[in-house]
Amino acid sequence: MEWTLSYDLDEFMAAAGGFLHDDPARNTVALTVTGDMRAEGPQVRKDVLFGWWPAGGHVEGAFLWTPSYPPLLSAMPERAARNLADVLAERAAALPGASGSQAATEAFADEWKRRTGAASRVTMHQRLYRLGELEVPDPLPAGTARTANRDERPLMLEWATAFWTEVDEHGPVNTAMMDARLETGRIALWEAGGQPVAMAWWSPVVAGMSRVSAVYTPPEHRRRGYGAAVTTKATRSAMEEGATDVVLFTDLANPTSNAVYHRLGYRPVEDRMVLAFT
Repeated sequence: MEWTLSYDLDEFMAAAGGFLHDDPARNTVALTVTGDMRAEGPQVRKDVLFGWWPAGGHVEGAFLWTPSYPPLLSAMPERAARNLADVLAERAAALPGASGSQAATEAFADEWKRRTGAASRVTMHQRLYRLGELEVPDPLPAGTARTANRDERPLMLEWATAFWTEVDEHGPVNTAMMDARLETGRIALWEAGGQPVAMAWWSPVVAGMSRVSAVYTPPEHRRRGYGAAVTTKATRSAMEEGATDVVLFTDLANPTSNAVYHRLGYRPVEDRMVLAFT
């Protein structure tokens, strides 16, 4: 086995941290998850299995797997992805899917299907964007930006659940992570007419990178520019905290959001995929 597996965050970061930090934009999810675990404690992600490849020498690939979620794969050689599928097939009878860089995810899925007989389907084609120069909407829609407060937790959970459902996320909303964002003032709201109409989160800065996520506007408030406005607020806040790389993911099946983020100054980095196994 060329993979080293561990449940120890410190061991994982000691071995693979340099690999992840070499490209913080592409490794945004792994860095955000591990950063949250270090800052907030293991309750934000429980029983995470980490891995790096090869077992010794220069690391060329990494993954992390939280139960009920698909394993998250970094970019890696295809043989590493296939080897990982073999390793996990010996440990788990089933996986919900896989996600990450396109080539690695496809190679992993091919070997997983060969080993287990499972079928797979693509649940999302994603695009990773990185901010070039922020282009603030002009004019901004009616309303103002502000930070969500603790009393709004029920609404934030309602919106996060709706967002997770729309994007077909595996597993429930990570309420521990949501609470961490809320407690640290990293949930932006756009308010119009005296009520919140859109939401966006951003992550703490790790290796100069912060990721905007959970951008959500309830259906009754859409097509008014609120999503772009609240994304602008979250982006600015991340930059004010010191982020030099501000990134986000989009669903390529949603041309509206891709166009909005492009107008805000976000530029494509790479395409990814999310697969479900059945």
